[in-house]
Amino acid sequence: MGLLSLGTPLPWSEVRKHTDHVREHGIRQFLSIWHRTKGKERDELLWGDEVEYIVVSLDEHERTARVSLRQADILHALAEDEALQKQGGVVPELQRIERARDLLPTFHPEYGRYMLEATPGAPYGHSLDDLLDVLPNMQRRRVIAKAHMRNNEFPITLTSFPRLGVGRFTEPAHSPEGSASRSLFLPDEIINPHARFPTLTANIRERRGRKVAMNVPIFYDDNTPQPFLDPDIPFDRDIFPEDSDARNGAAKQGHIYMDSMGFGMGCCCLQITFQCKNVREARRLYDQLAPVGPIMLALTAASPAWRGYLSDQDARWNVIAGAVDDRTLEELGEVPLVNDRYVIPKSRYDSISAYISEEPELRDEYNDINFPKDEKIREILIAGGVDQRLADHMSHLFIRDPIVIFSELLEQDDVVSSDHFENIQSTNWQTMRFKPPPPGSDIGWRVEFRSMEIQMTDFENAAFSIFIVLLTRVILSFRLNFYLPISKVDDNMRGAHQRDAVLNRPFWFRTRVFPGEADEFEQLTMDELINGASPKFPGFIPLIESYLNSVNCDVETRCELGKYLSLVGHRAAGRLPTAARWIRDFIRAHPDYKRDSVISESINYDLVKEVQRMSTPEGRAAGAGDSLLARYGIDIAGKYSTA
Repeated sequence: MGLLSLGTPLPWSEVRKHTDHVREHGIRQFLSIWHRTKGKERDELLWGDEVEYIVVSLDEHERTARVSLRQADILHALAEDEALQKQGGVVPELQRIERARDLLPTFHPEYGRYMLEATPGAPYGHSLDDLLDVLPNMQRRRVIAKAHMRNNEFPITLTSFPRLGVGRFTEPAHSPEGSASRSLFLPDEIINPHARFPTLTANIRERRGRKVAMNVPIFYDDNTPQPFLDPDIPFDRDIFPEDSDARNGAAKQGHIYMDSMGFGMGCCCLQITFQCKNVREARRLYDQLAPVGPIMLALTAASPAWRGYLSDQDARWNVIAGAVDDRTLEELGEVPLVNDRYVIPKSRYDSISAYISEEPELRDEYNDINFPKDEKIREILIAGGVDQRLADHMSHLFIRDPIVIFSELLEQDDVVSSDHFENIQSTNWQTMRFKPPPPGSDIGWRVEFRSMEIQMTDFENAAFSIFIVLLTRVILSFRLNFYLPISKVDDNMRGAHQRDAVLNRPFWFRTRVFPGEADEFEQLTMDELINGASPKFPGFIPLIESYLNSVNCDVETRCELGKYLSLVGHRAAGRLPTAARWIRDFIRAHPDYKRDSVISESINYDLVKEVQRMSTPEGRAAGAGDSLLARYGIDIAGKYSTA
């Protein structure tokens, strides 16, 4: 979740008057942080995860599954729980958290009023033993959240709600006639009411001069109409001027059309943040994890269903990219530049455009795509002592306008505040995020790994979190070199969306990864990347095994970690399905499915119910999710606890 501030948000007509002010003071704030903390050393190696939930309301009599818009009520119930208060509290936005490091999680609001975000509450440490706390903590979050919901409400970890935007999909019901998004499908009531979110939605639409438009290819099944033209689009609606967008070409034939920020920012994901020893290590880790991002997007793919239809892709990323794409026609290069400053190749939500470290392994030719930079900002950074690569990175982020400005926060002390910097930084949603220390804190330099989709069970989410953490340890300990040209990373990112990319899409990667080895790039299968293909490529899991050997990991810990690595390895090899494949197969095997790509109310109910069942120890013990997980997680599912 991005920066939350209290105050009076300005409409876009007023924001545009202050964009240069925010950029200039934002970069001055970064320079202040840079000068104070660039020499900071010996920070403890810490990390944490963010898990996002959809809160669903199930009606067993009517056989309906809807998203529950009671985020605020649930967060207040969590904050007011006396037992949790005695342990220090779990909702930082509503109470002061006062406790030492423990495993009590914290909960936060998200963009969707039906969403919750949960974090460990305190970072995990660098020891291997800490990795064994991840699953119990994730289980505990789910149990605590559920305990503060109604009997028919459940927190599920599903990347996208399959019938979002179809008929009555919210509880309570609302009509899609809101002025913020002006969507044909989504009511504004699904948006978190904090002033930032409706304003962000409206200002993106106003800045770009039209509604956002996402078109996901339809999955053509035996009875899907060909050509497919979405019959559920109300082409004749005439409430807002933007209602004509769909009939004027925004909705494409053969695609599922979506027209609101909520379709993207209403998705759930799994993100991991690492605190590094110093800024040099953070920049190195940012670079080395960037090529891994598309691979993990494909491996965790979990979103084949959009607006009541099966799509011909498996991942969410391009939907969110479109949902917050504020570029004008000039910035898209569709008309000549007159009022805007740049043609911008990517959305604000996209893959990274450049590597940023000063390591000798980074060659200039790896940054092989065009990425515009704000030259005024870059000059300020260079004059302030920032090296060229980091200046390129920051000045590229700062080509963007701030979208939400609170009038009370326009004037700030650039030495002690970072609000203007975070205004730009937090609305550049890339696969990796380089995060400076916040002013006035003892937090170090961090990087955030952002590409993974949320998985349906805590065991899977723990497995992928632990896998990425161990991979970072391998990268840093063995000084691995994963550099390949950014253009190939972008190619991988596009391919990661493809249906069954895990099985059918090779990915560019560097095959010579040890220090001093020559450049060699090949397209490798997911199985080769994760499990290895000696002598061509060592494989991520064999590299992790070598690392665990080198640190003399004890037998018990090794066995527990092996369960998580085994799940990842089996999925990469195709022995276990991705979440996307499991969802697709469940829908197509449902007795009510007519092989027409349509996800009916009854199919949606049974799907959500099964996802909910497999997230509980009772459901897993009864076999829910066995085709997805085999028997992984069964032996430790009994550790669920509210204590």
